[in-house]
Amino acid sequence: MSDTPATPDQPGPGPQNAGLRTAVRLGGLALVVLTVTSVIAWTLVDGVPGLWGAVMGAGIGGAFVLTTAVVVMATARTAPQTTAAILLGTWLLKLVVAIGVVAVIERFDFYSRPAFAVTIIAALVVVLAAETWGILKTRTPYIEPADPTVI
Repeated sequence: MSDTPATPDQPGPGPQNAGLRTAVRLGGLALVVLTVTSVIAWTLVDGVPGLWGAVMGAGIGGAFVLTTAVVVMATARTAPQTTAAILLGTWLLKLVVAIGVVAVIERFDFYSRPAFAVTIIAALVVVLAAETWGILKTRTPYIEPADPTVI
């Protein structure tokens, strides 16, 4: 590990990504809280199948939303058209993977379907809300100074 400064080929974390970093951090934290809460609640309701339904639902729902913020951060310094193309591609890939996973596990009965469905929906809503809160509450500059040492 070295402390070499960022080069133009490897830009450092700039202030334009501060909101996204906060969003991913808060979204991940919200997902952990939701997962623990959902696992406890659904285990009490449906036993071990409820536990599995909650874990799988939180994993699929949380990954679906968090991946978007991570991809936006990874493509922050590319052209807007590139970012849009990559976002569309990853969205389609996530959709195909989610449909594939649901199609594969549909024939199994080791998990609670209500726990799975409710937890996926809750994960989508809670993680998206936490990410939105993180974006809205992060203070970022509107312009970038010419000299990065000024900030």
